[in-house]
Amino acid sequence: MGHTPYGYKIEDGAAFIDEEKANRIQAFFKEYLSGLSLSAAAKKAGINAYHGTAGNMLRNKKYLGDGFYPAIVDKEVFEQAEIERQKRARKLGRIYGSKEQEKPEQEFDFTIGSIDEDYEDPFAQAEYVYGLIRRKECSNDT
Repeated sequence: MGHTPYGYKIEDGAAFIDEEKANRIQAFFKEYLSGLSLSAAAKKAGINAYHGTAGNMLRNKKYLGDGFYPAIVDKEVFEQAEIERQKRARKLGRIYGSKEQEKPEQEFDFTIGSIDEDYEDPFAQAEYVYGLIRRKECSNDT
């Protein structure tokens, strides 16, 4: 079985809410939304977690409930926390939009000569064919 998320316990193959830890999870979301950093919100909620671990907890969709885990966090609170996380990340320059890469200008092209020989050994054939590749200069007008 995989890792059991903080706030849950497994008994007889079923997931149950650990009330004490679930209250800490709810407090963690509340403190984060009040403006505290991830680690500060976790600490204030009584959760011993580093920044990365706290961030993973904030994005853990199992807290919304699924077929196995019951819900601990309300969907609206979860979504508000994600919006806030994205806003903070953007403000700190940690979200990088996809930049359209500039296509480099092609200054040359390749040509291959006539393949006149055929080798049984595929490595010898490849060496022969690669040896026929020649670089030819191109104009930038194309």
